[in-house]
Amino acid sequence: MVDTAKRSTYRHGNLRQALLEAGIELAREGGPDAVVLREATRRAGVVPNAAYRHFADRHALVHAVSLAAMAQLARTMEAEQAALSPVTDPVQAACARFRALGTGYLRFAQTEPGLFRAAFFVPDTMAEAKVDTSAGTAGLTPFQLLGAALDDLVACGRMPTDRRPGMEFLVWSAVHGLAILLIDGPLRSLQTTQADETTRLLIDMIERGL
Repeated sequence: MVDTAKRSTYRHGNLRQALLEAGIELAREGGPDAVVLREATRRAGVVPNAAYRHFADRHALVHAVSLAAMAQLARTMEAEQAALSPVTDPVQAACARFRALGTGYLRFAQTEPGLFRAAFFVPDTMAEAKVDTSAGTAGLTPFQLLGAALDDLVACGRMPTDRRPGMEFLVWSAVHGLAILLIDGPLRSLQTTQADETTRLLIDMIERGL
């Protein structure tokens, strides 16, 4: 006799998507280490062996979850930009878009720490990474969104052209470093207002250094 209640999460015959959604929830609860095939199949309402039709092993599921988490990070950064009030000055507009990316990045890290950790799961071979599946609504990854924002700063004259090469690596390192300190390091005990102020000060510092 089939237990129909157990299969409530198995939607429209798309088992791969059901397993991915289960994996995302596991990552949300405990980061990439919490993503295991047996628990994902239990939540999807299928027998454990069914997962291997879509994911060769746990590593493959974690990698898929990582790409989905990275895409969600990109969408959060895009949403931060979309919420900006319109300004007519091109320099102010470019600076606001640049700052919004950092704010969105750090907000995602603090509100979704499990998914943030999963987003930066490193596969055994970087050749496995698929940019298109880790992109946001505009089709850009978080790193590409940052690159586009820096290009805009050059285009409007805010940043000298000769300072542009490699700047995304420096900016990303600084913002990501604060994210890790806030969720896994000694700054995790900061109150929300303190964390927000630290975020603002870091982005101020980065902007002055462009």
